[in-house]
Amino acid sequence: MKLVIVESPTKCTTIKRYLGKNYIVVASLGHIRDLARSGKGGLGVDIENDFKPTYKISSGKYAVVKNLKEQAKRCDEVILATDPDREGEAIAWHLTQVLGLDVKTTKRLEFHEITRDSINHAINNPRTIDMNLVSSQETRRIIDRIIGFKLSTLLYNKIHSRSAGRVQSATLKIIADHEKEIENFVIEEYHKINVTASFNGQTYAINIKRNKPVSTTEEALEILNNIPENLEVIDVKKEVKKREAKAPFTTSTLQQAAYNKYKFKTEETQSIAHKLYEGIDLGGEHVGLISYMRTDSTRLSPTYINRAKNYIIEAFGEEYVGNKTKFKEGKMAQDAHEAIRPTGNHRTPDSIKQYLTRNQYLLYKLVYERTLASLMAPKKEEITTVTIKGNDIIFTLEGVRILFDGYERLSKEENSNKIMLPEIKNGDIFKVESKSEEQKFTQPPAHYSEAKIVNIMESVGIGRPSTYASTISTLSKRKYVTDADGVLKITDQGDKTSHVLDKYFPDIVNAKYTAQMEEKLDNIQAGSSSIVKMLNDFYNPFIKEFDKASKLMYKDEEEKTGENCPECGSPLIYKDGKFGRFICCSNYPKCNYIKKEPKEVVYTGENCPVCGKPLVERTYNKDKKFVACSGYPKCNYIKPDPNKPAKQEKQPAKLVGRKCPKCGNELVYRTSKRGEFIACSNFPKCRYIENIKKTSEEK
Repeated sequence: MKLVIVESPTKCTTIKRYLGKNYIVVASLGHIRDLARSGKGGLGVDIENDFKPTYKISSGKYAVVKNLKEQAKRCDEVILATDPDREGEAIAWHLTQVLGLDVKTTKRLEFHEITRDSINHAINNPRTIDMNLVSSQETRRIIDRIIGFKLSTLLYNKIHSRSAGRVQSATLKIIADHEKEIENFVIEEYHKINVTASFNGQTYAINIKRNKPVSTTEEALEILNNIPENLEVIDVKKEVKKREAKAPFTTSTLQQAAYNKYKFKTEETQSIAHKLYEGIDLGGEHVGLISYMRTDSTRLSPTYINRAKNYIIEAFGEEYVGNKTKFKEGKMAQDAHEAIRPTGNHRTPDSIKQYLTRNQYLLYKLVYERTLASLMAPKKEEITTVTIKGNDIIFTLEGVRILFDGYERLSKEENSNKIMLPEIKNGDIFKVESKSEEQKFTQPPAHYSEAKIVNIMESVGIGRPSTYASTISTLSKRKYVTDADGVLKITDQGDKTSHVLDKYFPDIVNAKYTAQMEEKLDNIQAGSSSIVKMLNDFYNPFIKEFDKASKLMYKDEEEKTGENCPECGSPLIYKDGKFGRFICCSNYPKCNYIKKEPKEVVYTGENCPVCGKPLVERTYNKDKKFVACSGYPKCNYIKPDPNKPAKQEKQPAKLVGRKCPKCGNELVYRTSKRGEFIACSNFPKCRYIENIKKTSEEK
């Protein structure tokens, strides 16, 4: 028997079905170990000893590890099949350490989609753990632990901010800088000239051509008065353009497209994509519908390309097959995995719609159509640009005629706003139907959306596909930004945090510095850079900045309420806690006073039948109510709930008819979850019990 360890329990059943009866498949439920919180500064890292890390089993994972060890003892071989990324490689290495496996010989499976062919190929072509990849993840984790622990503690003590981090703080700085642009934006007036003109029985909106905007009402009215009733066509240009399909999805482009089209937040997109990757039950068959959803590559495998092209020929015809198979990669792309693609072209979105939730269907449709379109022929359009003139005022009108729909055969949505023009030639006359001016004002830049932030993070090289969504989520949880419908706005606390970090730790919030660190981590992954050197190069200047900031950084004054503590006389202050804002003594921890807001008493209008005092409503378990006497604790009366059934009186136990051999009291019949048995009626003083002997017929 062989044991295969994956990360997620969702995969277990599917992979077990593919591998057969000689395999046991269990899940590690993600990471099983993390850096300890022991040692100097609680870092779990021995700085003086070449940054040697100390690991411990993660909280809540002891039962998981115990089960993995028991399963490993029962099997002849342990095979690791964690996710095919940096974190997955690290989890595989931690499993070898905990289970006592040989890193050099333990088989490591790598697959990028959960299908029978992919799993069988992985099991027949195992590799070993890539220790360079593990070292890269370990270095990243150590740096993040040092920055996170050191800065978070300092910020909390000084300005009451709850966390800082290598990626989140650089991202917060990007948002803070953009908010300053919005705040400093100067609004300017301009006037829009609206003109419609008819030709050949059809009315069109035509655009006035000017080198500079119309800035005053007087100027706009002068232009309107100068527009004649008839306009003459002075030029007609036609140009045929090819429009290539977009590249297949990466993690970031999928998150952006899902937000722009469906307003899915980044975490929601990742969650849906993860379920599609791990598999959906399609009428009794559990199938992974898309390839691995954490990737920065637009590459598609030759095998998939061949399958897709055959499908395109069958479904649409040979003329719809495109020649493009390579797409432009992002400058920081590692190209470790394929682009996000469907695992089977025959599983069209509509054919499996009945098995998917609405959002799963929409996201799968997005992935399916984008991937297939990327391998289809470009569409051809004839662009007609008409130049129209009247009293030296120039107007333009543009129309489009589709010559060949190409990849748009999959979806006709893009054609909805195209203007189709009739045959137009020089000298033709357009008749002005309406003309007006409209006062407008320039608008400040829009607040960043989650999709835009992901786009910026990718373009400047901070974070990785696996961290985009979690970074935005962390900023929101720390209340550094508000996130309404995916639109991010910085809070006062977020702005203050960014300002302080920029003042004392400019490198940490510098996107270029963070991107360079990502490159160095990639070099460790490639085996071309030293771990200890990188950690020293980071730690030595960082700790100097930290020690300096600890002395110089101002400490925010606590916000006082204007009252004094009734226990020690010190001022009362506001604090932010896990459950919201509260008022406490500023002399903490010497004084633990917390002010409790008086609760509003709700009288029922009845009096207590025991003592005569008014009955009031009370609450337990946060939201459950009952009626009791206001004289508590002197009077314990609780009004019976009419909606609850009255308790049945306990029936006396049935006598057996024999005495207890231990104490001489009567034996009685008792019932437990395992059935009926005989016990002493003197329980718990006497614990004598015996099983009920059944006849062979009863058995």
